[in-house]
Amino acid sequence: MSRPFRFAVQATRATSGTEWRDTARQIEDLGYSTLFLADHYLGKGPAARESRYPPQHLAPIAAMAVAAAVTTTLRIGCRVFCADYHVPGVLMKEATTLDLLTDGRLEFGIGGGWSAPEYRAMGVAFRPAAQRVAKLAEVVGLFKAHCSGEQLDRTGEYVTSVGYAGLPRPVQRPHPPLMIGGSRRRVLSLAGREADIASISNVPFDPIDAAGRTPQQEAARRLAFVRDAAGDRFAALDIESSPFFATVTTDPDAALAEVSKIMNVSPDGLGDHPNVLAGTVPEIADRLRERRELFGANYITVQQTEFAAFAPVVELLTGT
Repeated sequence: MSRPFRFAVQATRATSGTEWRDTARQIEDLGYSTLFLADHYLGKGPAARESRYPPQHLAPIAAMAVAAAVTTTLRIGCRVFCADYHVPGVLMKEATTLDLLTDGRLEFGIGGGWSAPEYRAMGVAFRPAAQRVAKLAEVVGLFKAHCSGEQLDRTGEYVTSVGYAGLPRPVQRPHPPLMIGGSRRRVLSLAGREADIASISNVPFDPIDAAGRTPQQEAARRLAFVRDAAGDRFAALDIESSPFFATVTTDPDAALAEVSKIMNVSPDGLGDHPNVLAGTVPEIADRLRERRELFGANYITVQQTEFAAFAPVVELLTGT
């Protein structure tokens, strides 16, 4: 049996409090499950250009709190917090406070970090991947321990929390849904073992990557990391992914040509890329059903610019 679809919006931009509050209400009214922020901080400039990531306007925790305050059913989260950007014990308390004050609407996303230019721009040490993933695993352990309410006694290589109990207790027990995001075997295996939601990062846009795999093969490979590590619990996991480029249109060729220009790749085959959607509402719905079978993705996150146009897809597929 396929996992039922649900949908989220990743939004990071507003020019005023009124605009942000209105955005959150609109996302809820259109039937989306969740509003995600992003744990990125760079505005325009050479560091942002090097990172190849759009300028980030809103910091996640404050924006999540405001969005939750003006909605009633919309879940909130960050896709995903970077373990290196936060003092672990402080982030745990922020997370459980958000869950308490939203009456149990938090989804806690965490990852090991990936953007070397952003680390450098903010003066954060960018450790080798193995160390970043090791720290992520310790942060995940702290999250679950903090949510238990028991006295903490954790002294790791990267995370220390001793001699106090985790407060407040979250509304969602044993803890808010845990989302672990990434692209490599170690992180996705950790997600398979520990997470409720495995968030699979965008696959490369080259027709054939350095390892000789197509984007479709790479997406299937990443899902296999999660499935193999999850074992019997795999069926209970949500698999989250984003069609980063999603356009509801009767002219998909024009939309794919734009993606080709942005990503500097050939438009040939882009319509089949796991992180691209272009077509009419029925065409997109069919493509998502197909990809759920191939790549597991049932929890679909669209970007802020597309959430209104994408709403008919949400209405058609949510819960199916």
